[in-house]
Amino acid sequence: MNQRQAPLIKLAFHREPIRLSISSITPLRIVSDRIKKSKKYGQIRSSIFYSGLAEPPVVVPNRDEKGKYLLLDGHMRVSVLTELGHKEVDCLIATDDEAYTYNKRVNRLATIQEHQMILKAIEKGVSEEVLARVLNVNIQNIKRKRRLLEGICTEVAELLKDKHVPINTFKELRKMKPLRQIEAAQLMIAMNKYSYPYAQSLVGATPASQLIETAKPKKINGLTDEQIARMEQESAQLDREFHLLEETYGQDHLDLVIATGYVKRLIENARVVRYLAQSFPELLTEFQKISEIDETAKFNSPN
Repeated sequence: MNQRQAPLIKLAFHREPIRLSISSITPLRIVSDRIKKSKKYGQIRSSIFYSGLAEPPVVVPNRDEKGKYLLLDGHMRVSVLTELGHKEVDCLIATDDEAYTYNKRVNRLATIQEHQMILKAIEKGVSEEVLARVLNVNIQNIKRKRRLLEGICTEVAELLKDKHVPINTFKELRKMKPLRQIEAAQLMIAMNKYSYPYAQSLVGATPASQLIETAKPKKINGLTDEQIARMEQESAQLDREFHLLEETYGQDHLDLVIATGYVKRLIENARVVRYLAQSFPELLTEFQKISEIDETAKFNSPN
């Protein structure tokens, strides 16, 4: 009886990184001045300056030029290294440029994930001062992120664990009792809206019985008591209807995600980029703008 052999699995990378000259690496997209001014870029620069490069860029051999490589992932890291005067960098060599789906882009950490990272670093003995210096932020910002989930119920922390939520939004959530916190978080997710002003409006539309400090009258600058009462009524109506709105929004959002995702996949494929650069350079430029706008929006979203 013949035993069925297990299929061979092709590795996505060579087993060991290799050291390459930065001049031999060709990026597939431009790191614009707008991205270089973003908060994310500044954090990467500070991290590399103080701690060195933690994650190697990913390259693939350029089939058109021997000894040259195309940069698949790590454009900002390579840009920072160049600014800092580095001539070489350790890189992971990808074995396939046709289906670049592994770790294709390093996204900014969600707010709660960043909070958890800070707690783990402090537990390991890293001081708040060092964290602030590495992340290129004010130490007060580190202190606020360390205390992020104080007064936030467990269910809300779970709902928002992978969302990019401004820190001040959590300050507003703390004003509500747990059940209302959960309702507010569900509304934010349904509307895909996590801004501080939106959180303020949810607090303003919350009955006093569902607030932590019920003895203190609710006051929102620029709103009368009648307007606040109307907001409460509208919020109750919104609570009843947001599932219907979510269904409509969900389909539109799905279409948008599919369309933008397809464009991103195109310009992450080295062969497609080479073809577009040679035959349709103006189209490649527009595709790169779409990708840049999406990334810059994430990098500059407030904490």
